[in-house]
Amino acid sequence: MTDFERIKAVKRAHERMLLAKPNVVGVGIGYRIARGRETDTAAIVVMVSRKLPAANLRPDELIPSTLDGIPVDVQETGKMSVQS
Repeated sequence: MTDFERIKAVKRAHERMLLAKPNVVGVGIGYRIARGRETDTAAIVVMVSRKLPAANLRPDELIPSTLDGIPVDVQETGKMSVQS
């Protein structure tokens, strides 16, 4: 299994749980962003409408920093809408 296939499998296994968290608007695969710059670290990207400090969230609302050993990066995207 390639790294990408492993990341894809882990994303698929946890996607429903992540999407059920408040403020989460999408889950994808991309590269971790650090200090405003894209890194070369592949990650599960959790898109949120607004990033909140961990202190403002209940423990069950927190997004883990890794899932099954795969890095997770929370990125603020704002609200998404579907247009036809």
